Amino acid sequence: MRTRTALLAVTSAFALFLTIPGTASAAVGEFTYRYLDEDGDVQSGSLIDPPSRECIDIPEVSDLEDVHAFRPRNDTGSRAVVFKESGCEGDAYFSLRPDGGHGSDRLLLRSVVFN
Repeated sequence: MRTRTALLAVTSAFALFLTIPGTASAAVGEFTYRYLDEDGDVQSGSLIDPPSRECIDIPEVSDLEDVHAFRPRNDTGSRAVVFKESGCEGDAYFSLRPDGGHGSDRLLLRSVVFN
């Protein structure tokens, strides 16, 4: 009888575990970058608590031809891999370490993914 009760408890716990939704993973913190607006003025943009393992196009430049963001700074707790093209296409362009990894004005990007 005790074996059957124990088996029922374990089975119930496992079933409950399967029904609990997984928590969404996010790179906690801020990822900042700069870009040129229509007038050629330098502007700052940021992604706050971006989702992990999801390609994110830089909104200010993703739809513009031959325009890139630059000078990224990764103040999230996750590694950021930047790509020169939208859609994280092509090879990984550059990897920024968590908590302060940054690039210069020469590091151009149009999309990023956080690990």
